[in-house]
Amino acid sequence: MIQTIRKAWGIPELRKKIIFTLLILLIFRIGNAITVPYIDKGALALQLQSMGSTYFGLLNTISGGAFAMATVFALSIQPYINSSIIIQLLTVAIPALERLARDGGEEGKKKIQSITRYTTVAIAILQAVGYYFMIKRYNLLASGAEGIWPALVIIVTLIAGSSFVMWMGEQVNEFGVGNGISIILFAGIVARVPSMISGMIKGVQTWSSIRSGALTAEGLKASYQAAYAYYSEEQIQTMVDSTMNSAISPLGIILLLVGILALIVFIVFINDAERRIPVQYAKRQVGRKMYGGQSSNLPMKVSMAGVLPVIFAQSIASLPITVWSFIGVPEKGTVSYSIYQAIDTKSVIYMVVYFVMIIGFSYFYSSIQFNPVEIANNLKKQGGFIPGFRPGKPTVDFIKKVLNKITLFGAIYLGIVAICPLIAGKLIGNSSVAIGGTSVIIVVGVALETVKALESQMLMRQYKGFLE
Repeated sequence: MIQTIRKAWGIPELRKKIIFTLLILLIFRIGNAITVPYIDKGALALQLQSMGSTYFGLLNTISGGAFAMATVFALSIQPYINSSIIIQLLTVAIPALERLARDGGEEGKKKIQSITRYTTVAIAILQAVGYYFMIKRYNLLASGAEGIWPALVIIVTLIAGSSFVMWMGEQVNEFGVGNGISIILFAGIVARVPSMISGMIKGVQTWSSIRSGALTAEGLKASYQAAYAYYSEEQIQTMVDSTMNSAISPLGIILLLVGILALIVFIVFINDAERRIPVQYAKRQVGRKMYGGQSSNLPMKVSMAGVLPVIFAQSIASLPITVWSFIGVPEKGTVSYSIYQAIDTKSVIYMVVYFVMIIGFSYFYSSIQFNPVEIANNLKKQGGFIPGFRPGKPTVDFIKKVLNKITLFGAIYLGIVAICPLIAGKLIGNSSVAIGGTSVIIVVGVALETVKALESQMLMRQYKGFLE
């Protein structure tokens, strides 16, 4: 990877693209440091810390911590991701959109891109309004920030920030290197690495203090009550629980690092894995020339759907507990609290539902992206066939059979990667690693994708042709 970037830097045209991409990322990080007015940032960060593994935790991870800090780019690229997924699904469901995508050519792509932009703004409006009402529900507004004007400023700022991030992603697509949306997503997650390292160091220090008896829940609560007299009893208790749960032993840190390295190796291996179906083309005589007769293959990636099934499964599986968090956590000892604990994002029921939903969404996305009937028809038109299978229905059935096996393996892989951090967090008693699997898949996948984009552009510019 480093060698590829070094070679790309030596090509003037690619160097300009890399610099442009870095400037866009710099603007993105500056926007993540500009806070929205009328919000109590400390109280918001504390509240979201207690909701770390819910859907809000996922949004906070994707935005690089901007969601918890209430910055201009708090919504980040999430509205655009949701919009792209929705339009992709509607393209399959609505015949007019399907025709536009298939037969519209470059003009059709521009129209679909325009529809995606408008949908992004609509989703950003909904999320910005929901963000404001969440802040209001938990009394996270700054003192004297009641009224229409603060609400309007918060909502409009968040919508503008999300739209600007979408625009920056499109500029990277046109003038930079790689997929702009993916790179911004990558930058947001990588930006949290220093805070994760400092969190681990603090976790070891907390563990050491608890073990020596220097730190107790009662003493910590008393110190927090003295320092944050304006916080409610519930907020103080949340801070105490968060601090005590952040403790992690040195052995836990070592196991965590080994697990992350093993996860990265596993993701890199599966990301490039594919099943190649052999294809043979029949010989055809056109005039005096003979065409065809060569062998080829039909590649089918193991991880065809990427990280989308994980994001969608986590969003839906954590929806009940997220909605319940809006309403308010029930009191301990009640039946409602028992149900709340049973469906919590750290419970076994949640993990099972999460795993099953990942498999379901993997099959769903594979069926959208890879159409066996269309593939079989294209092979037949081009005079190609799979050895041992007749063109038509036998070919379709064989491709479906292979697709189902590949999708099952890819879905189990995604499920393992997503569930392992949850299990690790439960074993070491620290839920801060709950969304680690999703982050690692995104970071590794985008890094590999960007390196491949650089390699393809270098190959295209270094190719001299047959005349020289």
